[in-house]
Amino acid sequence: MQNVIIFGASGHGSVVLDCIEKEGKYNVVGFVDSFKQKGTNINGYQILGSEKDLPYLIDSFNIFGGIVAIGDNWVRKFIVDKIFKIIPDFNFINTIHPKAILGKDVLLGCGNVFMPGAIVNANSIVHDFCIINTNSSLGHDGIMDSYSSLAPSVCTGGNLKLGRFSAVSLGANIVNGIEIGQHTIIGAGSLVVDHFGNNIVAYGSPAKIIRKRDVGESYLSTPKKQQFYKLENFDNVQLNLSIQDI
Repeated sequence: MQNVIIFGASGHGSVVLDCIEKEGKYNVVGFVDSFKQKGTNINGYQILGSEKDLPYLIDSFNIFGGIVAIGDNWVRKFIVDKIFKIIPDFNFINTIHPKAILGKDVLLGCGNVFMPGAIVNANSIVHDFCIINTNSSLGHDGIMDSYSSLAPSVCTGGNLKLGRFSAVSLGANIVNGIEIGQHTIIGAGSLVVDHFGNNIVAYGSPAKIIRKRDVGESYLSTPKKQQFYKLENFDNVQLNLSIQDI
């Protein structure tokens, strides 16, 4: 089997590890994580270093590729860009848990994660670096643009169009033919019966626009986790991340 690495050693990283192990297509050699000490053991695998160590790790472990295991859509893009700056031709893999179901003529990009019980129905398109989480379903002819995500137990009808960086939260239901713009968050338990545009937070039953949303605004943090890290991207713009985002 070809050797791969996982970027991100959080709880989400452990679930992605489980998907890769169960799929049996690749051999995981360890994690890459900028916020945890090198040599730390996570689920029986070591943290091998940070993204800066990639050239050494690729040569030392004969790395074929890897996957970014970061739950937050915007942060995942930040890490992918960071990797491409270091290794422009890095190979990002998909992982599909054996209990996930992909229908006829489904088209996939790269870097996607399909969790246990995920269903992607016929003629759908999942672009790059998306998450289809545990027991979530994308209806027929659905389109998920890059860096979008469906949280656990989301159910979508046919012909959904989900924009870049947008996320549908836990247990939400979306009727047929809905379009959701970019950088938009649908709250947990919502019932979506209408279209939504860019950069908003919407929730309820039926879901309604609650407020505008800033690009990159965290949506996975909890009140109990208020510590923040600061990262600087390559344009010297600071990005604040909570512990849970990492």
